[in-house]
Amino acid sequence: MDAFAVSICKGLETKKVSFKESLICSIWFGGFQGLMPFIGFVLGTRFENIINKIAPWLAFILLAIIGTNMLREAFSKEEEETKPGFNIKTMFMMAVATSIDALAVGITFVAVPVNIINAPVLINTVIACLIITVTTFVFSAFGVRIGNVFGARYKSGAEAAGGIVLIFIGIKIILEHFGIIEFMNNSDVLFGLLIPFAGTVIGSAFVFVIRDKIRDSLKLILTGMAGGIMMACSIWALLYPAINCGMIYMAAAGFIIGTAFQYLLDKAVPHTHVFTNADEGPSSKLGFSGKVVLSEIIHHIPEGMAVGAVYAAFLNTFGDITVAVALALTIGIAIQNIPEGAFVSSPLRAGGEEKGKSFLMGVISGVVEPVLGIATIILVNAIPGSLPFIMSLTGGAMTFLVIEETIPSMITEKHSDKGTISFAVFFTLMMVLTFISGK
Repeated sequence: MDAFAVSICKGLETKKVSFKESLICSIWFGGFQGLMPFIGFVLGTRFENIINKIAPWLAFILLAIIGTNMLREAFSKEEEETKPGFNIKTMFMMAVATSIDALAVGITFVAVPVNIINAPVLINTVIACLIITVTTFVFSAFGVRIGNVFGARYKSGAEAAGGIVLIFIGIKIILEHFGIIEFMNNSDVLFGLLIPFAGTVIGSAFVFVIRDKIRDSLKLILTGMAGGIMMACSIWALLYPAINCGMIYMAAAGFIIGTAFQYLLDKAVPHTHVFTNADEGPSSKLGFSGKVVLSEIIHHIPEGMAVGAVYAAFLNTFGDITVAVALALTIGIAIQNIPEGAFVSSPLRAGGEEKGKSFLMGVISGVVEPVLGIATIILVNAIPGSLPFIMSLTGGAMTFLVIEETIPSMITEKHSDKGTISFAVFFTLMMVLTFISGK
């Protein structure tokens, strides 16, 4: 499946894939997926420790480099001619990156011999590796064609999605190596981490149903809704539990540092506020689309940390945080992510981007949330005493966002109160939902 995902990425970045190129991709991935277990079998257990230590890191580094390069090209201002990218150097790197962890599989063939037919162990191992080769070959052939059809329609948006997929696979490999993602087996946690991202996807999809730009009155209501939910989450789901457990000084320190963190992030990252067309951060060669996505990513960073913090509290039985409280917060953030996703895709569409790319850019802006949620849980599990501080820090960061951007966005020349009323209503609803869930 790793090879299948990478094959899709190859198709995404290529304008037109010929049968020959599809065959080349399948041979590389299929061949290396079958070759690596055989090499592991030949090397045996003598090199087991070295292989287990080096293979995950090498896979992570290679995939991160390739994925980052795809993201750079996707967000670049310059329209570059897409190269086929099926040369020996490119395919070798990808084939090794997706198959090197299979060396360890070959080592297991020594400890637990393959027994497919009544024949010597070597013959059975060769047959097993051929089965792996054929299976990967077929999946890769389908993957590169699927990616090409999708990528031909959605261009740079699809290429950006492909780069993120590659980086995710690399992260998955390295986390599995350290054995620190067992909490992902908990369906409540996994479901909760993905709910806010689903809200971003739904909001980004509005670009397919909204013909014109979002009306000012609706924008005010949605902005107030997002701000009210964020403020309620900051106070009642993050700050209050830390303070209620007697961690007042730690909560105060975390809140101030979280505010400072978000302030520095706002000044260090080049981004564009779409409705005011105001550029912030250092000068950059990034295009309009890239800066808009970065603006929303800045919003999603503390939200992702907040989701991770409350689920870490649930896993560590901190305070009165139950799975219902954690779910209430994630649903609240998912609801306010709907307008945030729309605030990326709709302005991009109004600015001349195609619908497919606008949608994908909105989706990409929300990917950071589940990633940071996982990272926060890992950090808390490594340093359990840091939980009250992290919860307060995310509360401070989210409060900064509300005061610095959301509230000013609700102030218009017509002095409409729609945003303010929406803010108050959704603040109250989120507060009630949080405390009812804790009963």
